[in-house]
Amino acid sequence: MATGLEPSTLELLKRFNRAFPQFYEQFVDSEIQLQNLRLAYQLFRTEKAVIELHPAGDRTILQFAYRNQSFLLSDIFGVLAAYGLTIHSLSLYGQIYPPMLVFAKLEVSRGGKELSSKTAENVSRAVREALSGRFEVEEMLNVEFNLGDGLTDVETEFYIDPVFHLPALLIEAENRPGLFYKVMYTIWQEDLLVLNANLLVWRGRTRLILYLLGPNEGVIPEYLGQKIAEGVRQRLMGK
Repeated sequence: MATGLEPSTLELLKRFNRAFPQFYEQFVDSEIQLQNLRLAYQLFRTEKAVIELHPAGDRTILQFAYRNQSFLLSDIFGVLAAYGLTIHSLSLYGQIYPPMLVFAKLEVSRGGKELSSKTAENVSRAVREALSGRFEVEEMLNVEFNLGDGLTDVETEFYIDPVFHLPALLIEAENRPGLFYKVMYTIWQEDLLVLNANLLVWRGRTRLILYLLGPNEGVIPEYLGQKIAEGVRQRLMGK
């Protein structure tokens, strides 16, 4: 927990953190906790999705906050794929109690460079339009990719994380354009809610660990998790 804060801010932060899984306050850096609190306040004040893009060397940082819904990440990653962005890192934290907000931070680039101000503006606008239903993500992506073309050599595994005490789904696949969209679209089809995500890109392969809630925001039992893992694998392979 952050120290050196005004007592009122510290109390507000404590109440805010209670909506997250237990690991959040223990393992998430206090600066990130405060940043997410700031984004939550901005979301509450404007009643609109918070989308911020900042240059960071040869990359751009995209921060996002909104109400967590199963289609949400599919839309966001679909927009990023449509604009040909490379995702270098991803951190994501979702609440398990109302107001069920989710906060994401991504490091992206285009053609090995940070996004131009015009591209950043267009990406921000496209995400907002996707969330309002005015930007048909799948229709636009079908122009760039064959979304029915399955991935090869996909591995999935479901388990209950012994530290976070949450259902986890590990997905490993070859790096391909639109991979993150394919994964998040599949998660949406399975009606799963992502609470936390870890990303590793290594030797041409991407490994994602997604911490999840099941349909109707329920805990996923082991037997159902195994079926979900196999279902995700089959969908990603186009079967």
